[in-house]
Amino acid sequence: MNSDLYSLKGKNAVVSGAGAGIGRAIALAFAQAGARVVCLDLDGEAAAATASEAAKSGARSIAIACDVSREDDVKAAADKALAELGAIHILVSGAAGRDPTATVLELSLEQWNKVFAVNVAGAFLLSRAFLPSMIAAGGGSVILIASQHGSVAAPGRAVYCASKGALIQLARTMAADHAAQNVRVNSLSPGAVETGRMTFRFGDMETARRVSGPKHLLGRLGQPHEIAAAAVFLASDASSFMTGSDMLVDGGYNAT
Repeated sequence: MNSDLYSLKGKNAVVSGAGAGIGRAIALAFAQAGARVVCLDLDGEAAAATASEAAKSGARSIAIACDVSREDDVKAAADKALAELGAIHILVSGAAGRDPTATVLELSLEQWNKVFAVNVAGAFLLSRAFLPSMIAAGGGSVILIASQHGSVAAPGRAVYCASKGALIQLARTMAADHAAQNVRVNSLSPGAVETGRMTFRFGDMETARRVSGPKHLLGRLGQPHEIAAAAVFLASDASSFMTGSDMLVDGGYNAT
């Protein structure tokens, strides 16, 4: 297979949620593949740390503090990124808040709206801000980070499952809307991955591995770099005939 298919040389990428976890791994993998990377995160210092690490690959990297749930923040980030790079060819919407464990009877409207504001409205605002540049550049790839729980339910995760399911449908609809403009849009759905989200939910990583690992056919949690490798595939010409799809990288979780 031609390894050049996976190259991102000459491409400019925006990754939200780049300060930690899967988003950080994706930003670093993009840089290693040759892309110039804009690292967006609510935590500006974390975004800067990722950008500094990405620069070690020789790729230009920019850090921007951005609350993706705020329209003004996203517009300002887009203005800065486009002023620096001129065009965006790849967009990854990966920012996600820490959702509460609760049923619909236990959730407040404020909690519900907060999760949707980051997970879904954030993807909408980023797409709206960067798609015009992508279209003007001749096309590109949009990747919305969803979840295994976008298609399979989990008790006590009402708002999380609903928001991730919404992202899968948003990606499909955007794919239909923008295929004629050479913009491919896919969702990427990880299984449980060893990030801070796991320690938040389970208390510590050892408990997360013991409780959640066996739910996956491979018998373990995923690693951020394994999700990042899939993102490189979706961003690159290797996936040139792929749009409107939900790519599961879930260790076999959804197969059972």
